[in-house]
Amino acid sequence: MKQPATAHHLLSRIEDLIGPHLLRVEEQFDEELSHPEPFVKDLLSHISRFRGKRLRPILVLLTARAAGDIRPEHTILAAVTEMIHTATLVHDDILDEAEIRRHVATINNRWNNETSVLLGDYLFTHAFHLAASLDTTLACRLIGASTNRVCVGELMQIHERGNLALSEEQYLKIIDGKTAELCALCGELGAHYAGADEGLSQSLREYGRSLGIAFQIADDVLDVTGNEEETGKTLGSDFVKQKLTLPIIRLLESADETQREQIITWIEQGDQDSRRRLQEELRSSHSIEEAHQRAQEYAQQARLSLSGLMESPARRLLEDLTDFAVQRSF
Repeated sequence: MKQPATAHHLLSRIEDLIGPHLLRVEEQFDEELSHPEPFVKDLLSHISRFRGKRLRPILVLLTARAAGDIRPEHTILAAVTEMIHTATLVHDDILDEAEIRRHVATINNRWNNETSVLLGDYLFTHAFHLAASLDTTLACRLIGASTNRVCVGELMQIHERGNLALSEEQYLKIIDGKTAELCALCGELGAHYAGADEGLSQSLREYGRSLGIAFQIADDVLDVTGNEEETGKTLGSDFVKQKLTLPIIRLLESADETQREQIITWIEQGDQDSRRRLQEELRSSHSIEEAHQRAQEYAQQARLSLSGLMESPARRLLEDLTDFAVQRSF
């Protein structure tokens, strides 16, 4: 049986294949967000420490290489998608009242919510400003449609807070918008601007969507089982905010009436002792394993979406990214 690539080995292969392009994306990101105003400069310097896996720029560049080749437009588009992603993180930290991200203080924790709102807005508007530098408006239209869907996903999640009858179908619809849509956009932009036809562009869009869903399910499992020192971010916010995720949805579905009432009580209490008890209940059930299995199903869907690509190092990396999305522990 094929063993999943370790994060270190996968990153090493990505660096070997697209490292110079990825470096140029980071340079573009930093150049675009340089600012002479000291306070704004300090804020932008701080959020540069939020950058972690660089999944979205990697998706733009790898799908470009797999579908044709990396062109100058891809550098701009990869920087744009990272700006949009960073903006969503800044805003999410307000909604979740998170205190740390990537082992550093969040903007709302170090400064305040007002600063976070405006900084997130600044990142969004600058992303569109940069995308508008391309020769056509296509990228702006695609990015605009996707960011609208991301915002709808976030609005749906807020609306469903406290809905302890949330279904798996509703949950998947939420994460399809708030997480998977941006990954889908990356796949389509990478393929289209590499000269791929509409069919292949849509296949790589679906690859990104399935990968994003698998990634978010795995992230939601980490939120209830992970260690903050390892993940480098505030955990348990979904529990505190009564946002049901797949492990808890599956747990509630499998519980008898007495167990269900107890689980709901823990969720409603929302304290550390209740969270610990809920974690114990999750570990003694099959809910975590079932959530992992669902993530693996989406990872398999992502791999199947690559069938139209010729065999290449870029395609193999895209395949291995699906393993990483569900096997990671950070």
